[in-house]
Amino acid sequence: MFDVQFFLSLLPTMLRYLGTTLWISVAALAIALLIALGMAMAVELRIPVLHQISVAWKSLFRGTPLLAQLFWLCYGLPQIIPPLKSVSVMTLLIFGIGFNASAYMAESLRGAIFSVGKGQMEACLSSGMTTLQGMGRIVLPQAVRVAVPALANNFVDIIKQSSLAFTLGIKEIMAVAKMEGASAYKFLEAFTAVMLFYWLTITVFNKLQAILENQLNKKV
Repeated sequence: MFDVQFFLSLLPTMLRYLGTTLWISVAALAIALLIALGMAMAVELRIPVLHQISVAWKSLFRGTPLLAQLFWLCYGLPQIIPPLKSVSVMTLLIFGIGFNASAYMAESLRGAIFSVGKGQMEACLSSGMTTLQGMGRIVLPQAVRVAVPALANNFVDIIKQSSLAFTLGIKEIMAVAKMEGASAYKFLEAFTAVMLFYWLTITVFNKLQAILENQLNKKV
């Protein structure tokens, strides 16, 4: 039978660790966006070497499981790069999730850039702008508007992927649910609570996404 009292007692505890989940997600998003933007431009502009690296990067991180990537980054790579042993698991986790997400975000941005007519860039070049200036001033602002829905979906995935932090010993809401559920043998209540937290968090984000899209559409 569902123990409502135990379920309610979990909520304040999980709320204390919600900040950890959000910090992991937002930091990973920032890393992913920076890398994805660089890769999308490298592919779109056919920049030598960077183009090939971007293709290989996307193939690697899209073609292997995220959990395997996190364990490789946190426990495997430090064996051949000793300085990484002094880096916290939290930091490596954030970079790992960011690296994985960047491979998907790069495709979202590349598709958005491609959707902007080539005539826009030609007009920029004919007016005396460089390729980078045209990309930064004209193409990317238009592409971002197109990319917002896809990038928002990528961020939702990042929030859910942050739940893998507990496999690396990081205490966040999934770890709390697992520990509390195991200690009281009440897994139904514990994981119902954690699902509720993720659902509410993503629902709030979806509302913010809708507001952002409306604002961008008004500027068209």
